[in-house]
Amino acid sequence: MNQTPAPTTPGPSDAGAQSPLAPLAPLAPVGQRTLPAEHWMSQLGSLLHELERDSSSHAVLPPVISEATDNQLVEVRLGIASSLFAALQCKHAATAGHALRVALTCSAWALRLGLEHDKRDAIEVAALLHDIGVIGVPDAVLLKPGQLDSNEADLVARSRRKSLDILRHSCSSQEILEIVEHVSAWYNGARPGFRLQGEQLPLGARMITIAEAFDAMTTDHVYRPAMSHERAMTELFDCAGMQFDPELVKRFAELLASDQSQLHQEAAGRWFRSLDAELVNSYWQLNCVPSTTDSQTVDSLFQAKLLENMYDAVVFIDAAGQMTLWNRGAERLTGITSSSVYQRQWHPKLLSIADEKGDPVDEADCPVHSVIRSGVQSLRRLTIWGRNERPVAVDAHTIPVIAENGETRGAILLFHDASSETSLEQRCQSLHEKATRDPLTQVANRAEFDRVHKMFVAAHQQKHIPCSLIIGDLDRFKQVNDTWGHQAGDDVLTGVAALLKGSCRPGDLVARYGGEEFVLLCADCDNAAAARRADEIRRALSQIPQPRMDGRTATISFGVTEIQPGDTPETMLRRADRALLTATAKGRNCVVQLGTGSREEATESETRFRSRKPGRVDALIEQVLTTPVPIKMAVEKLRGFVADHQANIVKISGNHVRLHIADQHPSRLRRLTDRLVSFRIDLRFEEERFQRNASAPVGDDLLRTKIHLSINATRSRDRRRAETADRAKDVLVSFRSYLMASVEEYVPTGNVLTRAKRMLTPWLAKKAGHSGK
Repeated sequence: MNQTPAPTTPGPSDAGAQSPLAPLAPLAPVGQRTLPAEHWMSQLGSLLHELERDSSSHAVLPPVISEATDNQLVEVRLGIASSLFAALQCKHAATAGHALRVALTCSAWALRLGLEHDKRDAIEVAALLHDIGVIGVPDAVLLKPGQLDSNEADLVARSRRKSLDILRHSCSSQEILEIVEHVSAWYNGARPGFRLQGEQLPLGARMITIAEAFDAMTTDHVYRPAMSHERAMTELFDCAGMQFDPELVKRFAELLASDQSQLHQEAAGRWFRSLDAELVNSYWQLNCVPSTTDSQTVDSLFQAKLLENMYDAVVFIDAAGQMTLWNRGAERLTGITSSSVYQRQWHPKLLSIADEKGDPVDEADCPVHSVIRSGVQSLRRLTIWGRNERPVAVDAHTIPVIAENGETRGAILLFHDASSETSLEQRCQSLHEKATRDPLTQVANRAEFDRVHKMFVAAHQQKHIPCSLIIGDLDRFKQVNDTWGHQAGDDVLTGVAALLKGSCRPGDLVARYGGEEFVLLCADCDNAAAARRADEIRRALSQIPQPRMDGRTATISFGVTEIQPGDTPETMLRRADRALLTATAKGRNCVVQLGTGSREEATESETRFRSRKPGRVDALIEQVLTTPVPIKMAVEKLRGFVADHQANIVKISGNHVRLHIADQHPSRLRRLTDRLVSFRIDLRFEEERFQRNASAPVGDDLLRTKIHLSINATRSRDRRRAETADRAKDVLVSFRSYLMASVEEYVPTGNVLTRAKRMLTPWLAKKAGHSGK
């Protein structure tokens, strides 16, 4: 279900994957060992030199399906058992949506693996209904506006047993029941209560476990935002061999590297066209009622647009205390996404609300509960815990919602930021309003984008909050001009600009980057949210008929990335451009996101370097890094680092790589006399085998990639400059972010034996004195 926490790693960073697999056509049986790691080490040079190829670490977003289509898909897939899924939708729509996404992913994955029809059918049904037991979870737990404690998490975990109990009363397929029974089982058998482990577990259960963990990690939750696809994939590798099947994790990584949009469309199309109704219903003995959808009125559209674009936070709470609306202003002020709190229980602890004296506001003194009880509106100056874990003074206006019969239906809570400090978003909005306009589209031009982008990145890095960059390119735009004329092309350009401006939030900036390319700077926005916004724009444009094109539609491709540690505006832009090129290569009219996203920078102990006397030629930084991903994926990530930093590959010898890179961080070049510092980066790749526990069977060892890294200034005079070490640290932070690598050990510079002897001499002298020698 959607509250399943992201997998945690109890031990040191390690990889659960074995050697990278060859392409899936022809497909080897699941679990069969394929190409050895030595093969990929021998191919390291060719992989690094092929930087013009697309990176395999991208993620093409699956198509977003409407609610009506959701219901149709469920009905054709489950037949008369769709009433079970309808009950789950009524209980908790978020969990139902999670189950449908997992089912479509597993269906596409099964198609890619070439599984037989009956196995694919069982996996799809099990994926749709494996969380049906959530209808038995108390609302107080299911709708809690925060992370679950151990007892509550145990209640949710037990819902899987309830799923099995419910299905046993209605499902006649033993294969489906076995899959649902073992979805929560760990691959190594460490989770108690399951009789099977490893390859004994049903293939469908192992697939669903991976797919639902990935979906949970890339979905917003009230206690954490969605992870980027790359980071979520790294978590899967980190837990492979323990929680997940390591061979299937590699298969899943290859699935993500392919065009998921096409695979999901094929899966949905199979459900609509190929499923035999008699076979589908043969699993069940229930009846279903077709679902109905309410059309949205014009008034509601106006109201929704108003609420979306209000700078103040607006929250709707019904009479039962559930939050039914959390607008963009609330997201900006609190850092909590709307999807993570929808239909959850309101409580003042959600925002750590404090009163005028600074004392915590309890439930009895909460303005929302007071207004619902009394029916009288309230206006108070309160303090809430805003984003970045800082207190924010707000004017809280709580208004009761009273029906014509006098019954209180809920309350509206408005927060107005009353802090005296000018927020980052306001400063960015001021820049947006003063931007130099493109004469045709009336958005910022490229020169203004280049100017604002540097300040935009610096401001977000200073505040330690995420920001994202979306770059879009109209598909086959030259054909539009050549076929229907430049006026038709101008209409398309202005239409795209209007959609981008309509998607803007306070602090965002839209610019025409050149020709048919547009960029959107997204303030206070992570990778996942930016990708969703880009996909909304893509779908909207593809549905607008162009009058000058005889009613045909235009399409656009997007590349998306988020600022990450060690980034400069240039590396961020190049990474977004790589994502756009990947989207174009994948067939256009899609969204591709690249990058690991924001995470805490390395601690000082992880990036230590030694000061040295003039003339020393030791490396500025030496470290041994480990990443849980296989060697092939690590090399692909290195290719992204090389491309975005415009590094030069100087030498490749076996598993050793030497790069030259120029530090171009704008904050370092403040005076006319400042010059670029060039660094030499030496890398040595190893893939080491290990076992998580001594009882593991022989041959079940896992792999992780080890990288020996050394950074030094290429010029001797630069090594003596005090700021050179700081610049080297920036390069290291960026490298670790691209490779998703952690420090295994610190390798001190200088002569180890000499320093060891120097450290031991006093101790030896003291020992000799005590012994009379």
